[in-house]
Amino acid sequence: MRSKPTSKPRPGLYIVATPIGHMDDISLRALDLLASVDRIACEDTRHTRKLLDRHGIETRLLPYHEHNAEHMRPAIMARLAHGETMALVSDAGTPLISDPGYKLVRKAIASGIYVSAVPGASAALMALTLSGLPSNRFMFSGFLPPKSGARRKALGQLAAIDATLIFFESPRRLAASLADMAATLGVRDCAVAREMTKLHEEFRRGELAELAAHYAESGAPKGEVVVVVGPPAGAAEYSEQFIESRLTELLQSLSVRDAAAELAAETGIARRELYARALQIGGEKK
Repeated sequence: MRSKPTSKPRPGLYIVATPIGHMDDISLRALDLLASVDRIACEDTRHTRKLLDRHGIETRLLPYHEHNAEHMRPAIMARLAHGETMALVSDAGTPLISDPGYKLVRKAIASGIYVSAVPGASAALMALTLSGLPSNRFMFSGFLPPKSGARRKALGQLAAIDATLIFFESPRRLAASLADMAATLGVRDCAVAREMTKLHEEFRRGELAELAAHYAESGAPKGEVVVVVGPPAGAAEYSEQFIESRLTELLQSLSVRDAAAELAAETGIARRELYARALQIGGEKK
């Protein structure tokens, strides 16, 4: 049995991770803290109350989410300034990942208020570790724009990043988003994680185009979705002959800068390297 906290934590703001699905995926330290703070700021009071009830915690709740954040932030800051101890939680996982919590943390830090955290579950990191894709360098990119044009533009800005990419995505947009990734990022390995830690947890792995075709045919899946996309092919995989030939082709219709940017997006090779090579090719052609 979990013992009750023996002392009240230091006044300030505590960022506390909560389960992403399975209700038991929460640390003993997190439970002790949630039981001992003055209040808990949360996205959905009904959702957080279920977690607290499961563990016999009666701490008062304050709603803090994207729709009321501008109104609630000054009130929360006033409580913190008067010495209250407050925890910040999200509906699932680690707060500040695709939620308005970071603005509260920035304000608290700027005001000299003590800020700490209790680590725990993270959907992005769980999807990465189980994807089978390189995890030594990764970038979390949150939700992509809902419309295809804006989504492809955003993906184009990420195309040359030499890292595994992690996205949250709506199930109903999954097939279209994967198709845009395939068109913009090229041939890459991918993993789609669904309902992690829950009864119907599923991981589907393959190339982007294959997964796009699968979800277009099978329809939108149910539950929370995380998409993990492997990094671009390394520069070593492209021969000098290929680079020169492709740049020469692109320079027929593009400026030196645009040609370098286009090939950087296709290959993952640093744009500055390709720009220098494109300048050289352009000079040789004169």
